[in-house]
Amino acid sequence: MLLESLAQGWTTPLLATEAVSENSPTILAGVLLSLVVIYVASKLGGELSRLLSLPPVLGELVGGVLIGASALHLLVFPEGGAEAGTSVIMGVLNAITPLSPEAANEVFASQSEVISLLAELGVIVLLFEIGLESNLRELMKVGVQAVVVAVMGVTVPFVAGTAGLILVFGVPTIPAIFAGAALTATSIGITSKVLSEIGRLKSSEGQIILGAAVIDDVLGIIVLAVVASLAKTGEVDVMNVIYLIISASGFLLGSILLGKVFNQSFVAIADKLKTRGNLVIPAFVFAFFMAFLANAIHLEAILGAFAAGLVLDETDKRKELDKQVMPIADILVPIFFVTVGAKTDLSVLNPANPANREGLIIAAFLIVVAIVGKVVTGWTVFGQPKINRLAIGVGMVPRGEVGLVFAGVGSASGVLSESLDAAIIMMVILTTFLAPPFLRLAFRDSETEAEETTVISNPVES
Repeated sequence: MLLESLAQGWTTPLLATEAVSENSPTILAGVLLSLVVIYVASKLGGELSRLLSLPPVLGELVGGVLIGASALHLLVFPEGGAEAGTSVIMGVLNAITPLSPEAANEVFASQSEVISLLAELGVIVLLFEIGLESNLRELMKVGVQAVVVAVMGVTVPFVAGTAGLILVFGVPTIPAIFAGAALTATSIGITSKVLSEIGRLKSSEGQIILGAAVIDDVLGIIVLAVVASLAKTGEVDVMNVIYLIISASGFLLGSILLGKVFNQSFVAIADKLKTRGNLVIPAFVFAFFMAFLANAIHLEAILGAFAAGLVLDETDKRKELDKQVMPIADILVPIFFVTVGAKTDLSVLNPANPANREGLIIAAFLIVVAIVGKVVTGWTVFGQPKINRLAIGVGMVPRGEVGLVFAGVGSASGVLSESLDAAIIMMVILTTFLAPPFLRLAFRDSETEAEETTVISNPVES
């Protein structure tokens, strides 16, 4: 996506390039003001979410919704149908430097493209960071149980969601597949935080949930790479789908296997460099090169970034690298989340408008499938009769930042209608809000049952 946008820039006519260069100071001012708005929205939203014991990423998303097309129109984009006259930021720029209508449209389009490119760079960094946090050695330990839960957690919601959208709602195949793919995500960050807070991170249920969530991420990124490539071609070619699945899986597995050789070279290079950034710069060179390779073989760049994170997770310098990547992610990743929210027009789900009611029904359908499709995975755990299957299923429900990656890629591809895009965002928000309290409740219920069983089996002691 990022490389394609840049490539299209080379074909811009000379006349248009001259017009942009004349307005460059105003474009820069627009980008800077947009970033101010984005960062203020992300921090206010994140802090409010933290006070409510919710994931900060949700606050960033809601902050984006408030400043975007749904409410304040501080951050709007031409691909969403907005014009320069509807942008509050363009109004401010025009008040400082009066612009002709043509110049205003030129500035609006250019500054919007820069923000979109920064958002795409943000999602690449996000997937690199997620890869770094996905411990392959721990993944290998959880065994068959987590694999079964993960595979079912991807298959059930994907098949149910895609089939339902096509057969019941008459949604075209490609958008239906994309929406179904968005249902496969699981947010390991949100689930692990809740498990840690309630002291269940090291429990059997916690280990299965985390292992399955990591595998879910891997499978989800492969699914995303496949459906995003389908969106580019605009048609479902069975041979192409098979090629994409094989190439995405092969790319990921090959990267991990070759990474064992690369890791030693990476550490040696980092040790020899003596200037600032001796560790983080080679890491990002590797991440961006892997993203480029993935893009070059018609996969998503984020798959390459994710693979790079998985590879570098195995190095001796992983903890140090984590700390150095974090501030870079803090700068770029909020742009992605806030932009996703800003591009989402929730007015298309306004029930007062009869034309929106089908979109609301689709949103309700996606939410039900998203919850049920993950909860049932708890009952695929075998050989452990006393395990809390409900807790495992509920732990797989939150979509969080991973679901937003799907929504963002789908929105950028242009394959999703406004109502379907808004429905996916609503599904991500609701599942992420509901999962933490219900996960706590599921574990509390199991403790109550255990206590009752103890009392019944030991009536004299009670």
